[in-house]
Amino acid sequence: MEHNHDHHHEMDGDINNKFKIGIILNILFVAVEFLMGILTNSLALIADAGHNLSDVLSLLIAWGASYLVLKKPSNKFTYGLKRSSILAAQLNSFILLAAVGIIIWEAVERISSPSIVNGSALIIVAGIGVAVNGLTTYLFHSGKDSDLNIKGAYLHMFADTIISVGVVVSGIIILLTGQSWIDPVISIIIALVIFWSTWKLFQEATRLSLDAVPDSINIENVKKYFNKLDDVQEYHDLHVWALSTTENALTVHIVIDGSISNDEVLEKINNDLSEKFGNLHTTIQIERRECSFGC
Repeated sequence: MEHNHDHHHEMDGDINNKFKIGIILNILFVAVEFLMGILTNSLALIADAGHNLSDVLSLLIAWGASYLVLKKPSNKFTYGLKRSSILAAQLNSFILLAAVGIIIWEAVERISSPSIVNGSALIIVAGIGVAVNGLTTYLFHSGKDSDLNIKGAYLHMFADTIISVGVVVSGIIILLTGQSWIDPVISIIIALVIFWSTWKLFQEATRLSLDAVPDSINIENVKKYFNKLDDVQEYHDLHVWALSTTENALTVHIVIDGSISNDEVLEKINNDLSEKFGNLHTTIQIERRECSFGC
């Protein structure tokens, strides 16, 4: 017997506005950085403008997934498109890991073949980058712990904020010392820090895509709950997985005594599960002792 839930099919206006603001700010920053690269004849700034387009792509992917998870179920997609948010988090982690690889590759090339770096231009453009990326990171900070999809966008913007801070530091050191090799060395250090946090995002998104138990739910505590139920003689086929980056599902077969009301047992279990483990989409099959092996 399935416990029905009332699903909302409208995106929260606050998060919708955050995506709009973040995308607009980053498009403007890409335009400014590209223009500064042309004016200062800096290939590095032009290339970084291209890299920062991945920020816009990352936000668009996360925004699109936030809409898709609200799609109503259909005959072909009976759960709707909720898993799109998991796929978006996984795709954004791929993009970030690729960006880390490109940063390290370019940095190693610059160390082996150092080029003259315009420290003043670096400081100005990176300073704007700190402001834009920092503000966008702040917009998604509150949702990063409750939604893996938002966390993917947050980490992407946080990574670019750190990069921009690193570039400002590099520009200052280059102005003071004239040592251009500082820039690629700092870039490599930053890339390694980003890799560590991104790798954990990739692992978590991959686990969810393989129907692993979400980190927010301790499966042993779920088992202990069912073991302590007086009305449930035994349970089996317990499964917990993520429907999306914000919704989880649970299915289980329970064996109860024939004299107990199905509705009372279901109401108690659903209320308890919701209170203890969050708003779960639960499907509970009730079996009687006399037919527990053939139902």
